Amino acid sequence: MTGTLVLAGTPIGDVADAPPRLSKELADADVIAAEDTRRLRRLTQALGVSPGGRVVSYFEGNESARTPELVEELRAGARVLLVTDAGMPSVSDPGYRLVAAAVDHDIKVTAVPGPSAVLTALALSGLPVDRFCFEGFLPRKAGERLSRLRENAGERRTLVYFEAPHRLDDTLAAMAEVFGGDRRAAVCRELTKTYEEVKRGPLAELAAWAAEGVRGEITVVVEGAPESGPEELDAEELVRRVRIREEAGERRKEAIAAVAAEAGLPKRVVFDAVVASKRTTG
Repeated sequence: MTGTLVLAGTPIGDVADAPPRLSKELADADVIAAEDTRRLRRLTQALGVSPGGRVVSYFEGNESARTPELVEELRAGARVLLVTDAGMPSVSDPGYRLVAAAVDHDIKVTAVPGPSAVLTALALSGLPVDRFCFEGFLPRKAGERLSRLRENAGERRTLVYFEAPHRLDDTLAAMAEVFGGDRRAAVCRELTKTYEEVKRGPLAELAAWAAEGVRGEITVVVEGAPESGPEELDAEELVRRVRIREEAGERRKEAIAAVAAEAGLPKRVVFDAVVASKRTTG
């Protein structure tokens, strides 16, 4: 018989939030795959439990190479426990490759539900949570970050992002530029830890606040786009907006797509307006 892959949630701050089953799984697993074995050691010491099986590292740098090894362990009947530094495996953390491989080999996959920065931030944000989407970390490069945000500009569900503290001010400023400075948001810092803080307000105000420097683990929750209908823009205004983006360095195709998303129009409408303008001006 094949074994079982267990994805276990770990505390995102307060170790007392560890799910009750976690200690048992740590003691009973044949193999524990940990994103950081040193953090795992600190966690097991805090829980007062001794790992019963072999501990191996499983992080972004060795995920591709180690996955086949763990699959072989599972095929041989082992119970493999996967833990990351904080929260649930696979959610912006290692785990997806191993789960996909286990599913491909008809290996049972189960979970020990645990803390999640995404859900905790949503609950504390004060923003609508009936519908939301998780975008993970935005690209580090400014141009790529703007492109991703423009893709999200028309999203009506509440948006959740992870961000590094040293990039938070630039990210919030970019969000204010793309989504509008009045769009409501919440910056959740150090969730469940001693210095937990939730800063709520319009994106423009949060960007100014973050410019002074912010520390800790960051989750950003942003209100979705308003439910109002598409912005009514004439052809001349559509062409003007495309031109501004082109002058800023965007390729025409990207500029047309971004303007169409902002206006809630099909890309073909904006494209036709640009082509017609070129014909008129020669």
